[in-house]
Amino acid sequence: QVQLVESGGGLVQAGGSLRLSCAFSGRSFSNYAMAWFRQAPGKEREFVAAEHWSGGSTSYAESVRGRFTFSRDNARNTVYLQMNSLKPEDTAVYYCAARDARLRDYDYWGQGTQVTVSS
Repeated sequence: QVQLVESGGGLVQAGGSLRLSCAFSGRSFSNYAMAWFRQAPGKEREFVAAEHWSGGSTSYAESVRGRFTFSRDNARNTVYLQMNSLKPEDTAVYYCAARDARLRDYDYWGQGTQVTVSS
């Protein structure tokens, strides 16, 4: 069973930076594609960033493009989300997700890590 554990959230002032981490375990990391989502209070969960299994590219939500960077460390079975120039509207619980690279749906989710950006 895949397990995902996020870390790195916290309270930061607007304009600051945070780096989130997501540790993967339970299966072969190389067979899974990873993504980040977030959910703000009173809102639905939304897509933030995801890697494309073929081609090695990454997609970003328009609201974070140019400020957030997704990366993957296969040696550590970990993915990261570097968040720069944070805005109060980035405040949310951030979730890491995994899908079998052959499939479309993200079947595995972490518990989430809170990011709060003060103005």
